[in-house]
Amino acid sequence: MADIFELMLTLDLRDELSEDELAELRWHLGLGPKPDILHIVTEFPFVDEDDDGELIVENDPQPLLGCHGEAFKVDGALVSVLVRREHTWCGAWALTSRQEIHPDQFDLTGTLLRWLATKAGDRHRRFDGSVDLGWTRLYEARQAEPLVVREGAVIWPS
Repeated sequence: MADIFELMLTLDLRDELSEDELAELRWHLGLGPKPDILHIVTEFPFVDEDDDGELIVENDPQPLLGCHGEAFKVDGALVSVLVRREHTWCGAWALTSRQEIHPDQFDLTGTLLRWLATKAGDRHRRFDGSVDLGWTRLYEARQAEPLVVREGAVIWPS
């Protein structure tokens, strides 16, 4: 059994994103080039082995929600979209992303999701202060689980 999850984000973002933040978000969504300086997710540790067999940690920035096209394990397609809303009563930006994610990616992707939660429109906020971002689902499960950021932590499936 593979540990692949469907990650589905559906949220509206407030109109307080700087040009630098928008550029980095677009890069993470596979919609633009990598900015020279990353502000949202700054470390992308990648462990490699050198010629002597020693483990070394390198910084290898990769878009976290940038897959587009055929899904590997979940049915359908992988996609990310960010559009400017004409009617800003529910948020200035509409973001939808459907990706496949392995639990090894939860921490790094969680950094981006925690940032998105701080930018989410008011209708995504629950009475207890947590923020609904979408849902997750083990690739062979039928039932999805809410994807929530609560007290600065992403609540990942167990």
